[in-house]
Amino acid sequence: MSQGFKLVQRSSKPGEKDAAKKYYAVAKSNGTSGLKHLCKMIAARSTVSSADVKAVLDNLNFVMDMELQEGRIVQLGEFGNFRLSVSSDGVENEKAFDNSLLRKPKIIFTPGKELRETKATTDFTKIVPEVVTVECDRPHAV
Repeated sequence: MSQGFKLVQRSSKPGEKDAAKKYYAVAKSNGTSGLKHLCKMIAARSTVSSADVKAVLDNLNFVMDMELQEGRIVQLGEFGNFRLSVSSDGVENEKAFDNSLLRKPKIIFTPGKELRETKATTDFTKIVPEVVTVECDRPHAV
């Protein structure tokens, strides 16, 4: 199976009214995999129940939150690392800086080796919308 994409037309220079429009590729998802489904899939590959997997993931989320707030990088082995990132508006000198200049922090995920390989080995397929005819005899995209 491959990752689908579609083409969308956007301004080549956002914010400029008269900028030329170009077509850009945008990933098109093929549905979602919720936590319940993932827990069942993990349980099927191991000796623990789906409920046990969910309990561990719930606790992982809780502990990761605590560790990130303490300023730690959370390393999850081959899965990857999570860390907080912060930025701010610039000031002329250190005395002019105060915490109100801080922007909302972001959580940065750095994937491990296998997930990085996924990026390199994923195939892409262009998704073309189907055209159907309805009662008005005009084509409509689905």
